[in-house]
Amino acid sequence: MKTKPILVLAGEPNSVFLEIFFKVLKKKIINNPIVLIVSKDLFFKQMKQLGFNYKIKLINEKKIHFKNIDNKQINIINVAYNFKKPFEKITDKSNNYLEQCFSIALQLLKKDDFLGVVNGPISKKNFLKVRYLGITEYLAAKTKRKNNVAMLIYNKKLSVSPLTTHLPLKLVHKMITKKKIVNHVKLIIEFYRKEFKKIPRIAITGLNPHCESNYISSEEKKIIIPSIKLLNKRNINVEGPFPSDTIFSKEHLKNFDVIIGMYHDQVLAPMKALFGFDAINITLGLPFIRISPDHGPNSSMLGKNLSNPKSLIEALKFLNK
Repeated sequence: MKTKPILVLAGEPNSVFLEIFFKVLKKKIINNPIVLIVSKDLFFKQMKQLGFNYKIKLINEKKIHFKNIDNKQINIINVAYNFKKPFEKITDKSNNYLEQCFSIALQLLKKDDFLGVVNGPISKKNFLKVRYLGITEYLAAKTKRKNNVAMLIYNKKLSVSPLTTHLPLKLVHKMITKKKIVNHVKLIIEFYRKEFKKIPRIAITGLNPHCESNYISSEEKKIIIPSIKLLNKRNINVEGPFPSDTIFSKEHLKNFDVIIGMYHDQVLAPMKALFGFDAINITLGLPFIRISPDHGPNSSMLGKNLSNPKSLIEALKFLNK
């Protein structure tokens, strides 16, 4: 029986993604066929400049079927992109190109022909602007899963999940609700049950330093502690709230599979300090598995051939069956 392919969306054309993609292919560790959505011309230009050489097969997204795809070459769905040089400054010039890429990917993912999708980094400043906080929210809106998704930064040893994503700190407290915490925990448990046949051990952080506030009431007392009690009452075992300055200590880490934080950098900063590039970004709650490497376009490294492919390797290995 032929294995299903992995759909890969190259993302921002002026990023290090194709460089690390070429490096992954060189390692020959992915058995599944790959279908890459990208500008064919940009692909060849960057490949030549970076010193790689791979065979490709152009395929029509309207006639695609996984039974006709193999891993003897890179299967490319071409999306036209007008560029002057292989590596250019990131601007909103690529917005229409990216919109087309995502549109094609979302149409293909409506069928059960793919194991999931891996997308390269996207410039939030240019592509998303003020419409969406991140690709997590963008895909949630496109698949009508708004308010029912969660970001999980996954590593086999420890994963983290921010309750709010790319929000300014001054707005975080307004977005913390009992409903959001309960739903977030349920999404994580559902994912671990489905993918790993286990119930994860979950810790939840507080919002304020030391889980307390100098004001009369705090988010811990009003929202977080009642949410944990509600979950426990429903036989969903979670612990907390823990101060975020101690939850990542060694003695705590061995007790948990997932740490849920109240805001993005509260859990992603220590996660990256602990594991570097050895983690992937998984969106929970979508009708398909979506993964991205846990890094941005890294425009300062464009064309230098020095970028680390570790996170993309882990993203593809997660789907590789």
